[in-house]
Order: sequence, then C-alpha cells, then structure tokens
Amino acid sequence: MKLSNEIKTAILVLSGILMFIVGFSYLKSNNIFSSDRTFFAIYDDIEGVSVGTPVTVSGFNVGSIQDISFYQNTMDILVKFRVENKVKFSKNSVAQIYETGLIGGKALAILPNNGPLAQSGDTLKSSVAPGLTELVNDKLSPLQEKIESTFVSADSLLKNINNVLDVNSQNQIKKSLSNLSDLAINLKESAENLNSIINSNEIKINDIVSNVDNLSSNFSSLSNSFSDVELIIGNLTKTSNNINEIIDEISTGNGTFNQLIYDDSMINSLNEATSNLNLLMEDLRLNPKRYIHFSLFGKKNIPYNEENKK
Repeated sequence: MKLSNEIKTAILVLSGILMFIVGFSYLKSNNIFSSDRTFFAIYDDIEGVSVGTPVTVSGFNVGSIQDISFYQNTMDILVKFRVENKVKFSKNSVAQIYETGLIGGKALAILPNNGPLAQSGDTLKSSVAPGLTELVNDKLSPLQEKIESTFVSADSLLKNINNVLDVNSQNQIKKSLSNLSDLAINLKESAENLNSIINSNEIKINDIVSNVDNLSSNFSSLSNSFSDVELIIGNLTKTSNNINEIIDEISTGNGTFNQLIYDDSMINSLNEATSNLNLLMEDLRLNPKRYIHFSLFGKKNIPYNEENKK
C-alpha cells in the first residue's frame, strides 16, 4: 500500500509533536510513561531550587520538582513535586530542602515518619536544612565580630598613642633609649671588671671559702658545747627541785630537817651527845695512857666512868 504525501506529512508532524512533548517532559523531569503521584510543600525561601530539582528518599532519586509558584497571593512558595508510585511514605513525612554538595546544588529529600500513607495531592510538612555556607557563616559570625572589635580597639589605641606621642614625648623616648644603651654598656664594663678582679684574687677567695668552712666546723663544736651546758643546767635544775622539796618539808613540818629545827628533845639529845664527846676528847688528851697501853702480862682494861676520870 502506497501512502500519499499528505499522510506522510501528517505522520511526520504528529511524530514531531510527540517528540516535542516527550522532550519537554524530559527537560521538566516528568516521565510521561510512568504513573507518578503529585505532592505539595510550602516554604519561606527556596533559594537554589528550580523546576527539575531531584526528589530523593534516603539518597535515592525518586522524582523531581514540577512547578514553583507563590501560595495564594502570599510571599510563601508552593512547590509541586512528583514521586514515583512505587515509593510509599506517610503523610506525616517531611519534605526537606538540602544542599547536595560543596558547589551549592539543592535537592528535596522526603524524610519518612510514622502515620497513614500519603495520597497523591497531599501537602507535606516542609523544612530547610542549613547549608554548609550557613553553618560556616554561623561559626564565623562571632569570630568576625571579635575581629572587628579588635580592629576598633587597635584603631583607638593607635589614635591615643599618636595623641600621647607628640614631638616632646618622642624626644624623651629617644633620650630614654639612649640612656638605656649607655647603661647596658656600663653594665658590660662592670661585668668585665668584676671578672678581672675575681680572676686576679682567686687564691684569696679560695682562702676565704676555706676559712668559712673552718668557721662552720667551729660553730658545730660550739653547738656540742652548748649541749653539755644544757646538761649541766638540767642537773642544776634537778638539784634546785630537790632543795625546793626539802624547803617544802621544813615549811610543812615534815621530814628530819623539821625535827632538827623544831623538835626540842632531839636538840637536847644532840647537845648531851656533844657534851659527852667533848669530855671524852678532853680525857683522852689528859690521860692518853688510859686508852693506849701495852701489857706484856695481859693487864685487864678498866672501863671508863666518871669516878675514874676524877
């Protein structure tokens, strides 16, 4: 069967229209040969998101964004996206926009939650995950403020320094630095002179050190002498305590010393014994032969009494 030119032309036009529709749907990330479900989400800001932005579940590509428009004459953004029919999730799931990498690409991720299954046409909860740039800005903002504050403080300090360091102040600082330089030179010369003196009197210095060591030994011996003195003082203290005890006995009427002082009978006895002793000594002086004699025949000794003495 031979087709006419009109039919061929019609087939060619229809084929072109079909290819255009397929190509346009592909560019919009719509698959006209698959049954997808459509969902919505409302955002305050969708910077970096456009039609065709991929939709993922657990990092797997399951659809794309189909349309972006303002929501009911407000500044909120209504995002329409499709998801493959085989992907199931609850209506409590969250549609979160996030960055896919360092270059700033965006994607929409469905974060599943428990609940009844979502149906085509449902509006999901929305959120925007902070991107790397936002995180870096959050971390750098306090640092930037500190740096700015530091620069302001440094600028104020420089201004104050400029106000203080007038011509006279600068001259005084130069003069002070010059004096410090002279002082350093003098200190160096003094150190050299000191080293020279030490080197020239090394023998004397050694003798002085030796004498100090000997003096230390003498102090050690003196310390031992002090120990002996402390022992003597201890003995004297003990003797003093004994004397104090005797005095206490005399004062309280106890002891032998008290009897010697206060007991008349003992005094009389002592006086009588002393008198007898004096008589004996006197008789011994006058009659020594009575007490010292020799007898070849064993002469019997005559006992002493008062009558013999007379």
